Amino acid sequence: MSKKPKKLGNKPKDFTAQLYKILSKEPTKSYNYKQIAAILELSDTKSRNEIIRDLKILKSQDKIHETEIGKYQIISKAEYYEGIIDMTSRKNGYFVCDDLEDDVFVPFINLNHALDGDKVKAYIYNRRSSRKPEAEVLEILERKKTEFVGVIDIQKNFAFVSTTNAKMYTDIFIPKNKIGAAEHGDVVLVNLEDWPKKADSPFGSVLKVLGKPGEHNTEIHAILAEYGLPYDFPIEVEAYANKIDTSITEEEIKKRRDMRDVLTFTIDPKDAKDFDDALSFQVLENGNYEIGVHIADVSHYLQEGTILDDEAYNRATSVYLVDRVVPMLPEVLSNFACSLRPHEEKYTFSAVFQLNNKAEVVDSWFGRTVIYSDQRFAYEEAQYIIESNTKNNNSAGEKLLLDDTTKKSLSKSSKTKSDVIPAEISLTGNEYIVPKPIVDATLKMDELAKILRRKRMAAGAISFDKVEVKFNLNEAAEPIGVYFKQSKDANHLIEEFMLLANRKVAEFIGKQKKTFIYRIHDEPNEDKLINLQTVIAKFGYSINFRSKKDISSSLNNLLLEVQGKKEQNLVDTLTIRSMSKAAYSTENIGHYGLAFDYYSHFTSPIRRYPDVMAHRLLQHYIDGGKSVNEEEYEEKCVHSSQMEGLAAQAERDSVKYMQVKYMQDHKDQE
Repeated sequence: MSKKPKKLGNKPKDFTAQLYKILSKEPTKSYNYKQIAAILELSDTKSRNEIIRDLKILKSQDKIHETEIGKYQIISKAEYYEGIIDMTSRKNGYFVCDDLEDDVFVPFINLNHALDGDKVKAYIYNRRSSRKPEAEVLEILERKKTEFVGVIDIQKNFAFVSTTNAKMYTDIFIPKNKIGAAEHGDVVLVNLEDWPKKADSPFGSVLKVLGKPGEHNTEIHAILAEYGLPYDFPIEVEAYANKIDTSITEEEIKKRRDMRDVLTFTIDPKDAKDFDDALSFQVLENGNYEIGVHIADVSHYLQEGTILDDEAYNRATSVYLVDRVVPMLPEVLSNFACSLRPHEEKYTFSAVFQLNNKAEVVDSWFGRTVIYSDQRFAYEEAQYIIESNTKNNNSAGEKLLLDDTTKKSLSKSSKTKSDVIPAEISLTGNEYIVPKPIVDATLKMDELAKILRRKRMAAGAISFDKVEVKFNLNEAAEPIGVYFKQSKDANHLIEEFMLLANRKVAEFIGKQKKTFIYRIHDEPNEDKLINLQTVIAKFGYSINFRSKKDISSSLNNLLLEVQGKKEQNLVDTLTIRSMSKAAYSTENIGHYGLAFDYYSHFTSPIRRYPDVMAHRLLQHYIDGGKSVNEEEYEEKCVHSSQMEGLAAQAERDSVKYMQVKYMQDHKDQE
């Protein structure tokens, strides 16, 4: 005897969330049970009775009210909220809202097609079973992204694109007429166009074929595309940039402070292509030192309202992947016109300081200048000067090993300011002599930088000298070796004077109470510090929570104590994660990590758009201009912070990709 089929639908359905959603969409409209049943496409008596029951439950909870007999309208109070969906890798999500104390769980069934990062309106309710709040997405207000990277699976009449992103819980359906030139198995960039109410997957179209999986350029372009970052410039932007007059003219020089006769040089990574900062040095008659921090005057070429400026603003930052730089500005500017290359005159925006032997700023000046760079150093070369003079006290000139780039630039250079620098450059073999004025300047600035650094640390700054993993690449950009990069005295020398310029520029405007772009860093979240304390206690370390300064001091001691120990990388990483994220803002709250009351970004306009804005605002205020619109600049700050975040994620992904690629060639090795 066959079993009777089980009856379905005996359990009463709970329609409260759906009813609330319908009434929320039209908060000024009243509905009766028949209208709601029609919207839900329910016609059976049982369902209608359950709708009537749930309407009465919502009324008893003061969530809706009866406007006339049998007609109901929502009571507009904060039972539904606007916020962001944060997906987990298990197809569920959390609703994150500033107005709520905690993030609220969103089961998969309640997502209603919302994706990770989407801005949504959600209804918060308590589950009858556990009384824990849950959320249901009522409406998608704004998609965080509509372009996705994935591998295409082409069937006879359609295709699907599946992504590797663990938080993307669905593949994307591609109609046959929207596959374009893609072939089965290609990595593609797709645009999400629509997600019909009853469809399991969203509908999209192929925008671009990125290549075959596993190919180097395909993977790098996929990383950039995943975060919506470009890897080339539009033709019209390149054309515009190439037409800019980049010549140095007498007419423009007359408008600037001429500092071409002051000893000036750059110190950068050996593989740097653009040099946006230079230092000048001279001893004054009163015994003090004049140190100029000279920054490429990008704003001279990057005029507001042009397609070039729009492109730079949209990018907001250069992206530094392992094997390439995706610049904010076209090469004609980033590598040539704005780059402070050796033995060339350049327009700069400068912060010029007079310091005494205690590294106290006696006087400062800000404005547009023209400079001539006498020498280009790699950090390694400047470090060699500092270290060898510390050992030998030799200031008559230093022999340095040349890298090929520097050797070529020296041999090509015919212009020397003999009154400032003796032409005693020897190109015998791979050595050259560093002229004494440069040696003296480097050593004095190193001395002053060390005093500035000590003062910062004493004021509560935190020293994050994290070891960076770097790769040696062959001509095909394949990783053939790994090395670790650590900051030394030469790096700190540049860092301290850049920090000084950034701080003093921000202070100069901040004290005038005018709108400016600050680089802010909030105090660390106490819960995160307690979590950090829990982990480091297992290694025998602790944090002193008595005061803000004690926290900073104990964090510095912690970072110092773990150096060279097996737990260093873990502790360094967790300590950085316990910190707040630095961001751009017109509201100045100071910079906790640097222990500065005022701080801005002024020193890297070739690669950061906020620095360009800082230059423009500084000049505007030097010229006597009124305070600019704060709201407008806050919007630009938010955009710049967001783009910086995307660039950082892409950079991290490129490092992970190279690590995996490198390890593939070392299977079965320790």
